[in-house]
Amino acid sequence: MSSPAGWATAGEAVRLWFAPTTLRKTLKIAAVVCVILSLINIGLHLPVPARVVMNFLVPFCVSSIGVLSATRRRPQED
Repeated sequence: MSSPAGWATAGEAVRLWFAPTTLRKTLKIAAVVCVILSLINIGLHLPVPARVVMNFLVPFCVSSIGVLSATRRRPQED
């Protein structure tokens, strides 16, 4: 089994960031987050304090899921 892609330099990070496999995942996530934030800020008639809290929680949840996804240990195959 090959090791996951990683980076150590800024150039490697940029290449990984714009790699087709990365973009396929991140553009889908960005589209969903965009719709959610648009609904919070424009579409839903929420009080301002609720908008502030939700505008914090959405990126917090997305970044937390990213960390969990990147650090998940896969079960060993026998």
